[in-house]
Amino acid sequence: MAEEEEKESGTTVEFGGMSFTGGKAMILVGALSTLGGGAWGVFEFYADYMNMKEIIENIDTGAISARNDVIETKLDEAIDYSRSIKNDLRDDFNRMEKNVDRVEDSNRNMQDKVKEMIDKAGDRFDNKRESLQLDTDLKMNALEDRLQKQIQTVLDNPLAD
Repeated sequence: MAEEEEKESGTTVEFGGMSFTGGKAMILVGALSTLGGGAWGVFEFYADYMNMKEIIENIDTGAISARNDVIETKLDEAIDYSRSIKNDLRDDFNRMEKNVDRVEDSNRNMQDKVKEMIDKAGDRFDNKRESLQLDTDLKMNALEDRLQKQIQTVLDNPLAD
């Protein structure tokens, strides 16, 4: 009689010739839904795999290789161009450095010449000043001698008394 009461009060589910009641039925539903979800996941994964396989099969590796060759060629040209620019800049820099050195040497030579000219001019001015001084002294002495003679002549004159 206990079996009859249990059948009447609870829900009974029969599956594969077996009957399940209450909590066991819920476990069965959970297990079946898990199996269904797993089967669906495997199907989606397989469908994605097949789509990806088709995409991979349709990739034109020749075009990719050709594009890579073009890129590599352009990269090599860019590297060569960069080297050329670097070498040109180095040559320009060396040329400018030589020009600067030449200008500096020229300036040093010019400074030396100007200093020499100033020294020579100073020597000439000193010589000229000394010459003028000597000439002035000689003229002053000559004038003094003439004045002395004239004064002496006036003093020696008997009429001047």
